[in-house]
Amino acid sequence: MAKPYLEIQGLTKRIGHRVLFENISFTVNEREHIGLIAKNGTGKSTLLSIIAGKEGDDGGKMIFRNDLKVGYLEQTPTLNSAEIEGKSDEWQQHYKQFLTLMKITEEEAQRPESQLSGGQVKRIALARVLAGEPDLLILDEPTNHLDLQMIEWLENMLSRSTMAILMVTHDRYFLDRICSSIIEMDNSRIYTYKGNYSYYLEKRQERIDNMNAEIARANNLYRTELEWMRSTPCARSSKARYRIESFYELEKRAKQRIEERNVRLEMGGTYIGNKIFVMTDVCKTFGDRIILKDFNYNFARYEKLGIVGNNGTGKSTFVKMLLGLEPHDSGTIDIGETVRFGYYSQQGMQFRDDQKVIDAVRDIAEYVDMGNGEKLSAGQFLQHFLFTPEEQYSYIYKLSGGERRRLYLCTVLMKAPNFLILDEPTNDLDIVTLQILEDYLKNFRGCLIIVSHDRYFMDRVVDHTLVFHGNGDIQDFPGSYSQYRDWKEQNGKAQATESTSVKEEKKPDGRNQNRTRRLTFKERQEFKQLEQDIATLEAEKQQIEAALCGGTTSVEEITQMSKRLPLLSEELEEKEMRWLELSEFA
Repeated sequence: MAKPYLEIQGLTKRIGHRVLFENISFTVNEREHIGLIAKNGTGKSTLLSIIAGKEGDDGGKMIFRNDLKVGYLEQTPTLNSAEIEGKSDEWQQHYKQFLTLMKITEEEAQRPESQLSGGQVKRIALARVLAGEPDLLILDEPTNHLDLQMIEWLENMLSRSTMAILMVTHDRYFLDRICSSIIEMDNSRIYTYKGNYSYYLEKRQERIDNMNAEIARANNLYRTELEWMRSTPCARSSKARYRIESFYELEKRAKQRIEERNVRLEMGGTYIGNKIFVMTDVCKTFGDRIILKDFNYNFARYEKLGIVGNNGTGKSTFVKMLLGLEPHDSGTIDIGETVRFGYYSQQGMQFRDDQKVIDAVRDIAEYVDMGNGEKLSAGQFLQHFLFTPEEQYSYIYKLSGGERRRLYLCTVLMKAPNFLILDEPTNDLDIVTLQILEDYLKNFRGCLIIVSHDRYFMDRVVDHTLVFHGNGDIQDFPGSYSQYRDWKEQNGKAQATESTSVKEEKKPDGRNQNRTRRLTFKERQEFKQLEQDIATLEAEKQQIEAALCGGTTSVEEITQMSKRLPLLSEELEEKEMRWLELSEFA
């Protein structure tokens, strides 16, 4: 039977007159991986902060197992050098090991935070948390500012980990592949689902359907009882007091409302011509780092393009050049006359704290044209993005980080652009808002470029993908990111073989003499041995990766494995390339 690491009993938290959550209870068991889901502003980050001991509560109990080690990664971590001073040698060894796995040098780890990127800060903070080998790991948006390579590494590590995990994340693939339980906070209540994110979606819909049916039944009975209550006072004698009390309970049930989250918001967008933009032989460098090299691209009308790649490969620079915010070194960028950009950037959110939510949107427009003869007022548009009428007249300083992001998104969309450029739009947004945004973008009748590390979001929205490999190497793939990953895994070898064949076909004699030959006996023996060697090396690699992620390996073993892993990968790559050469003639 699983041992409880943490029991939450009747926990309550208020900010002023606002109740974030009230009398909530749940348990985190040994080795359990829990994802916490809720709308922005309902107290997810506050709850994690309370559990981590960084913030106080307004009632209830938290019962931790004796000697439980808790690790906490904040949503926006800060690096305090005092945190690592005086740590044991064993902790320092683990810290250095995780820095290496996260591709952070010791020199980078010692820099002032002001000289580091958001992704570097997040990786260093994560290394510090993991170095402590916590029993319970609390993560608040761990994938924010991480590139795809690091997200997939972290996903793999956590999915195999024996630590108990309680996390908040908007990354639905991350949730699906790591979590064994989902806790949903809705209307100050807790709902627990014993399964991953896909299971949660299915069971949540069942809960909503059942509750809607219950409300419908209560409404039918309420109409009958309301007629009786409105009858003459003599009909409501003291003998019927129990019926009167039941009426008020029934009234509460009948007036329940389940928030409709499948809001469909369709906007036509302003007219956009056939010419969007053309890039011709565009080059861009930063010092020795190449961003674009003789890059050519003709953007099509109504195209929905996703841009992915590791941090530092130039994704944000690319869109800034397109917008005229960053100069290019050479070549031409020709923008169509009808193009009207809307730009959502990572750093572009600026509001006055003393301004009300509704006023921030009205400063842009009182109404937004839906493109089909229909207009929405600023307030109606905000409601589509889950700002209630009451919240619209609240001051901006009261908004959570995610709510500010949601408001920023509204201000971009209110301008009715016909070409949207969204740079990391999913950071800090809750899953509910992401679902609304996804539906909006899928139906958006304009052009779209999205730079994002959110694989689920990209898969739902984009038509094809530009993959930034770095050093000016940009690959145009006709599909989503997941399709690209599948293609890379399944057809990468075939592509390498085809590339070799093409080179051979371009020999001066115009013929590929090797294609007609067969393997010699010695080569056939080598080919069979390579298959066995590759299988053995892959098994060893998986074993080492599992051991590094398992949390039970000694420091000495970790050091040896870390030295072996790159050599193993190099040997595996050499044998795979030789196998590809021989497979051409097998």
